[in-house]
Amino acid sequence: MTNLTLYTSNRLEILADMLAEKIRIPLSRPFDEEIIVVQSKGMERWVSMELAGANGICANARFPFPDSFVHEIFKKVIKDLPEDLPFDPKKMTWKIMKVLPSLITRPGFEGLKNYLGDRGEDLKRFQLSERISNLFDQYLLFRPEMILAWERGEEDHWQAVLWRELVRGSELRHRAALGEAFIGAVKNRAIDIDDFPERICVFGISALPRFHIEILAGISRFIEVNFFLMNPCREYWSDIVSDWEMKKTIDRQRSEDVAYTDLHLEKGNSLLASMGALGRDFFNLINEFDYQEVTAFEDLGEESILSCLQSDILNLSQRDTGIGGNAHFVGADDTSFKMHSCHSAMREIEVLYDQLLNMFEKDPSLLPKDVLVMTPDIETYAPYIQAVFGVPEDEHMRFPFTIAD
Repeated sequence: MTNLTLYTSNRLEILADMLAEKIRIPLSRPFDEEIIVVQSKGMERWVSMELAGANGICANARFPFPDSFVHEIFKKVIKDLPEDLPFDPKKMTWKIMKVLPSLITRPGFEGLKNYLGDRGEDLKRFQLSERISNLFDQYLLFRPEMILAWERGEEDHWQAVLWRELVRGSELRHRAALGEAFIGAVKNRAIDIDDFPERICVFGISALPRFHIEILAGISRFIEVNFFLMNPCREYWSDIVSDWEMKKTIDRQRSEDVAYTDLHLEKGNSLLASMGALGRDFFNLINEFDYQEVTAFEDLGEESILSCLQSDILNLSQRDTGIGGNAHFVGADDTSFKMHSCHSAMREIEVLYDQLLNMFEKDPSLLPKDVLVMTPDIETYAPYIQAVFGVPEDEHMRFPFTIAD
């Protein structure tokens, strides 16, 4: 039996209301913290404000990130686990840097030896060690079964040899081994749940690796675990494919003389198919586990270009804009969806700043705290954001902003 419940909606505000309703039910121990797992500090602030608005107060709630929460659970189950694991990426970097000189003379390490050169400069060795450390850290999270196979001596390439050298004497202290031990303890019910939180809520996370899902699903055998996840589509959309995926599949099957109609490829909504691969894979992963589902979708209709796009995605439909199609015409003053072509990152931020000023002027009820701007590479844009938003030409046009993540 599982206590795992999945709450899905196409609107984050609805999910926040559902979370607020859930935590209105008091915990049995009044001094216990409400655990709400989030993926960013920005989400933590937004959720806490929404909960305060819905319930009048948001107090005694903690918002851990997935990694830190899983480590807390491991410490409750696996005794004598240190606060800082020896396989933290920063610690691994120095360990790799220490053992590399003794390994690069072995067969299979020729590529690393050629890269480092005869002198093996310290800076270059440190940079290489840092890259390898980050790679191993990703392996521990996304490929734990591969790491455990290396420890059993199943492969002999340079990464496997290097990992066995790093892990010698600490085989049970890395994330992959801890996860395996935890799952084993869950299956054998060798867990004391007295120190476990009574309820866990996971809110607004767009994707999690299998490692975290397995841990949370294991916990749900003993305590209440609730997922509050954005789902842009109310229909089943796991089988839809983008144009690129469709072409790739067709080309691959041509050599096997498979008819196109036998492939049963579905396009659904082209925007969802091309840009929703991460969400599609995440929901496919969750569907492998037992859960109860509560849905609350809202169709915004066809009042604007944006609502038309959202409605099409929600209903997994594709508009036909040709003659006799079902295209929907909106007014020329509709500004719900805009695209700007800019010649540089600096110009992008300047246009964004002007657009926000225009929005604040037209809608006095709109506040800076209501605006979220997303970018795929915050490191690139951060200096330009500071230059444009932090030092406006007119002090009267300054408004508060923060850069997160």
